[in-house]
Amino acid sequence: MTTYERDATPLELPWPFAGREDELELVRRALTGGRRGIVVTGPAGCGKTRLVTEAVRGTDCARAAGTPESRALPFAAFAHLLPETVTLHRAVQLLAGVRTLVVDDAHLLDDASAALVHQLAVHGRTRLLVVATDGTPAPGAVSRLWTGELLPRLTLEPPAQEEIAQLLTAGAGPLDPLTAGRLHRLSQGDLRLLRDLLGAVRGRLTHVPGTGERAWRGPVPLTTAVRERTARVLDRACPRERETLDRVAFAEPLPLHLDDADIGALEVLESDGLIRVDDAGTVRLAHPLHGPVLRAAAGRLRARRLARTPDVYAAALDAESAALAHRIDLADVRAVPTPVGEWLVAEGCTLPCGYAAVRARFARLRGELRDAAAWAREGLRGTPSDASCQDELDRASAWLGEPAVDIRGDLDALANLADPYDAVRLGAPEKVIDRLTGVFARHADALTRADGPALDEVAEELERRGFALFAAEAHAQAVGAHRDPRAARHSRTRAVALARRCQGARTPALSGLVLGELTTRQRQIVTLAAAGLSNRQIAERLTLSIRTVGNHLYSAYARLGANDRGALPWLTEMPEAQPA
Repeated sequence: MTTYERDATPLELPWPFAGREDELELVRRALTGGRRGIVVTGPAGCGKTRLVTEAVRGTDCARAAGTPESRALPFAAFAHLLPETVTLHRAVQLLAGVRTLVVDDAHLLDDASAALVHQLAVHGRTRLLVVATDGTPAPGAVSRLWTGELLPRLTLEPPAQEEIAQLLTAGAGPLDPLTAGRLHRLSQGDLRLLRDLLGAVRGRLTHVPGTGERAWRGPVPLTTAVRERTARVLDRACPRERETLDRVAFAEPLPLHLDDADIGALEVLESDGLIRVDDAGTVRLAHPLHGPVLRAAAGRLRARRLARTPDVYAAALDAESAALAHRIDLADVRAVPTPVGEWLVAEGCTLPCGYAAVRARFARLRGELRDAAAWAREGLRGTPSDASCQDELDRASAWLGEPAVDIRGDLDALANLADPYDAVRLGAPEKVIDRLTGVFARHADALTRADGPALDEVAEELERRGFALFAAEAHAQAVGAHRDPRAARHSRTRAVALARRCQGARTPALSGLVLGELTTRQRQIVTLAAAGLSNRQIAERLTLSIRTVGNHLYSAYARLGANDRGALPWLTEMPEAQPA
């Protein structure tokens, strides 16, 4: 059996700043020229303070912050910057000479401090970086900063899973995709909670054999920080509601049906935001950390009474496997929920090799190649000799550019492969065209005829069905088939965009593409440069310095593998009107 070796290397937290390049550029621009500053809002823990801190790094600025305990004290947030007794008029005079002022947690400011910030914005001599949390009441003087259009507002969304993975890699090194996905689900995009969780599991990370990644399997560590973040919510439930809440918690990873619970208690819990009820009448906890905390707080006898038997989970796992296999047979691999399989892997349980192979195949067909390899390894942990899991691992590795056997050298053998569609993807459709049906047959036919528009249509259909990698390959094949350079450029752009979603795929059809990732700002500048605009013209259009434009272009050249402007039109979409 394959085992994971424990890694005792400590993690260094907090991690370096990563991602949010466009937002960082926007905040920094708000501090230049005659601008008055900016307000940054978003949900708790989405990285607002970290973004602003990075934006003012190395600059001379004053700082203030609101706190819940000081909301009744006038000018409490500015006590370190003002005399003991001061009027609002005098406070504005004293702080008007401050070049840059960062105000964190502005939604917690006392009324006098909020009025001071508002007047400084009206006065206009001090550049303000104001941070406030969405969904919480803020003093009117603070909210009028953006509703009254005194300052522009930047609203941050919780980071996406790709951004979370980037942060985790920057702070902890490469993690296996199942670990990164689990941490993303548990944190719900709250970066403070993510940091707490990552710190708690750092001694539990194990090396994944054959890779440079580390994995976390086992129960969620209920640290003090995790308990504190959940206790404030869970402690609101009265005994009757707590009994229902516990029943939902012990039903996980399966939902609890409405008919099996106290409807009155469920209504209260739903109103308090502790549970979610779907259209099918099933109930789940609103936050994935509530379950571990509730189960840990229950006594042994209560746990025995409420816990579901293992056969229930076995039947649910079989149902998930059948659903995945059915979707593959239908040639439709759009995402479907699979909570039981994810639960078993997270808890460190042995995964049946049949389920692991189907799950790996489903992920591979979606283009989630690192996920596919991880699921195949999970199956091999329990049954190292399983041929189906080993085959899926080999295929995922081959599509990632790490083939155990190079099948490209013998196209005659492709007709004997379990998946004849590989011949189409490798450029030999004539060998298998009579063995394919549906969209795959249309792909073979379009490739045989070197029909660029038909290949693009096939790619769009494959994308709709969830086959991101196959769609990228079809668009890539269309590039060489198009006679119109504009159409070829569009196909290349679509192929690159789709390939970026495929976790590092390196297949023959994609070999000619440039997959360097650009930020939104870099794509904006590269598109204008490809249209023939000079650095000065781009700078004027986007309200940037010429030096900033040049720096962005230099970085974009490196990422795209281009040497100069002449190569850019083939790497970008046709230019469209871009916002500043």
